[in-house]
Amino acid sequence: MAETFDQESRVGPGRYLPIAEHGLIGDLRTVALVGTDGTIDWYCCPTFDSPSVFGAILDAGKGGAFELGARVPATTKQFYFPDTNVLITRFFTEGGVGEIQDFMPVTGDSGEVRRHRLIRRVICVRGSIPFHARVAPRFGYGAQPHRVRRHDGMVVFESEDLSLALTATVPVACDDRDATAAFTLDEGESEVFALDQVGGDVVPRACAYTEAEDEFAATVAFWRRWLSASRYRGRWREMVHRSALTLKLLTYAPTGALVAAPTTSLPEQIGGERNWDYRYLWVRDAAFAVYALLRLGFTGEAEAFMNFLTRRVTRCADGPSGPLQIMYGIDGRTELPEHVLGHLEGHRGSAPVRVGNAAAGQLQLDIYGALIDSIYLYDKWGQPVSSDHWDEVCGLVDWVCDHWDQPDEGVWETRGGRRNFLYSRLMCWVAIERAMRMANRRGLPADIPRWRHARDTIYRTLMRRGWSEQRKAFVQYEDGDVLDAAVLMMPLVKFVSPTDPKWLATLDALTAELVSDSLVYRYDPKASPDGLRGEEGTFSICSFWYVEALVRAGRVEEGRLAFEKMLTYANHVGLYAEEISRSGEQQGNFPQAFTHLALISAAFNLDRALG
Repeated sequence: MAETFDQESRVGPGRYLPIAEHGLIGDLRTVALVGTDGTIDWYCCPTFDSPSVFGAILDAGKGGAFELGARVPATTKQFYFPDTNVLITRFFTEGGVGEIQDFMPVTGDSGEVRRHRLIRRVICVRGSIPFHARVAPRFGYGAQPHRVRRHDGMVVFESEDLSLALTATVPVACDDRDATAAFTLDEGESEVFALDQVGGDVVPRACAYTEAEDEFAATVAFWRRWLSASRYRGRWREMVHRSALTLKLLTYAPTGALVAAPTTSLPEQIGGERNWDYRYLWVRDAAFAVYALLRLGFTGEAEAFMNFLTRRVTRCADGPSGPLQIMYGIDGRTELPEHVLGHLEGHRGSAPVRVGNAAAGQLQLDIYGALIDSIYLYDKWGQPVSSDHWDEVCGLVDWVCDHWDQPDEGVWETRGGRRNFLYSRLMCWVAIERAMRMANRRGLPADIPRWRHARDTIYRTLMRRGWSEQRKAFVQYEDGDVLDAAVLMMPLVKFVSPTDPKWLATLDALTAELVSDSLVYRYDPKASPDGLRGEEGTFSICSFWYVEALVRAGRVEEGRLAFEKMLTYANHVGLYAEEISRSGEQQGNFPQAFTHLALISAAFNLDRALG
């Protein structure tokens, strides 16, 4: 993606790159978003859900940023070093060509002092280019003051809760808040900037040319070694592998938790209020990710998620959301209080900026189906579940048998009141059906007669009350007439035959009302008020579900065209935000795990159908 820019154009409030104009780097603890102009606009340290240090994507004036780029007008292009999460931003100027290599070393836990390090290596590959750097951290989401001091040639930024040390191979000037540098590189020359979290046992450490080269090589080797385990050999290998690498970047290695997205409050509509914090583990998202990663052969990630659930997730006997919450902190914590950061203006003025997520207390019955389906797949393709784990599964299924008919907030986390959502009932059916399969295949103890009765009751209820004779379609909630793209999962989870006349009629109805050039809206907020003002874009996971539904219905060429169209909505390095606007702009938190795992599933099934 090319863009002509003046480095000074990013200075001041109200100056924002589009959400999609960013690449992602990370170290399996946290990530940074790097703009196509070389500026780091988002970085939380030391973990995904820590307060931001660079938050210019949410407030260009107060959020803080790490600018690095040419001091002359330049056209830029950004790409990933092949088969890695090392990001390259190239600068094309009249005087020459240069590039920034951005990466975060992935270090082990074997007795090594944990160092969060962000390395930026600048190289001139042709001619001569003047560069500029400005390191302007704003701790605590831009609300916590800091001081700057020099230490052994390094610049240390100190706040009450966090300290960062900047090392550079060029002279750096600093005032009481920021550090700056200006330098010129001739062909073949390079300079290095490194930003380390310091404190406790982690002391400031220089990052010289040779160390940067060694770290680069080690980081490239790590990602290529990980990706080499992929079994995917299909038609869309590059996009599938980019999605897999992205899902891995969104994994918190110490616990195996997978964040829904590494950002907060990126708007679903510019100027709207649909801004949420996604830096947590959603049971639903993580369970679907297990399916996608198992398909590709990454059993270690599936095992890590299962361990997270068994070791860190506290089950409540009778909590407001049942024995499971819909989401957890990356360390397994259950308290995720939501509050507004009123001092930040939001991306392009889209307030409020929220931290925490009040939806953690919602009842969403579908998570039990997503979870038990992932356990079923892990038991089948990974390792057989243990006896203790099976006892827990039985407890969850028994709870679902007793509570499946409760109204809930549904998969889309609406704040307009509880309903008898079809998707919630559908996934309760999945929970029971998959558990029955496991019990029968392995001869495990289970109350099969009770489970079968509940499963069949759910089936008949959905067929009777989830079908609208007037709309000739399965609908959003029982006895209603509103369409919802979530019902695209009905054939995908094998609840209904993909060629059943009722399902084909539903697919036609969804195509007519919710599909726009292969892009799929979740539902119509006017027809089904969700308790929030404003509109939203098309929901990218639904677009990939639509591809799968078309393929399974035998409309393979339509599915292939829809899939290829969806690929054109990815950003320049193959990343997707949650939604896509009417003009094709990416909206919502970025990148979104849900979308990338759906891409993997759609590609896999489309490949299989094409032969």
